[in-house]
Amino acid sequence: LTRVNGSIEAEREIGEIRGALAQEQGTLSELLTPAYRGALLIGILLPLFSQVSGINAIIYYGPDLLEKAGFQLSESLGGQVIVGFVNTLFTFVAILSVDRIGRRPLILFGTAGLVVSLTWIGLSFLLNVTSGWLVLAPILMFIACFAFSLGPLPWIIISEIFPTRIRGRAMSVGTFTIWVGCLGVAQTFPSLLNGLGPSPTFWLYAVLVFPAIPVTLLLLPE
Repeated sequence: LTRVNGSIEAEREIGEIRGALAQEQGTLSELLTPAYRGALLIGILLPLFSQVSGINAIIYYGPDLLEKAGFQLSESLGGQVIVGFVNTLFTFVAILSVDRIGRRPLILFGTAGLVVSLTWIGLSFLLNVTSGWLVLAPILMFIACFAFSLGPLPWIIISEIFPTRIRGRAMSVGTFTIWVGCLGVAQTFPSLLNGLGPSPTFWLYAVLVFPAIPVTLLLLPE
């Protein structure tokens, strides 16, 4: 701080940092009070929606899914590499556009894209149109939409909607929600795929993630 702003400004900023850290005394029970209840609801729902979209089903079981779509093993692994590349690329899209376009528009547009791509994937399996790029294209669309919306943005939003004194607790609740959702999807996807079949499974994820749109419109401030 001294190198950037000089010694006087550095001392002032250090004082502000120490003051902010001294306020980190919030408790989990305090999150349930009316003052934080709306923010807590957002902090739980957005991470949950990010997982019930089925993102980790595609990430974890991508090769198996692509094999069911008609890819050979070597081709399916190559498709998974493409999935990882698209995920990385569109995460940078979020980084570069989140402050210019805004949180709400990115989540709304991205979630709409998730619903469309999941519906498209399910329809492809239903019609047995499962060869090569015909099924890989909606998977890549899904990954791209997730990477600039429900992937990174819940983390940003949770860090912004809570005051300093309670932010650490709130972030821990949001992180817990993400990993519980991740566990649930990872454990149930193989059973859903084998029991219901690919089409109903992906349509189920579309139904589960769709409420992110009205939640964002009604509850989430920019």
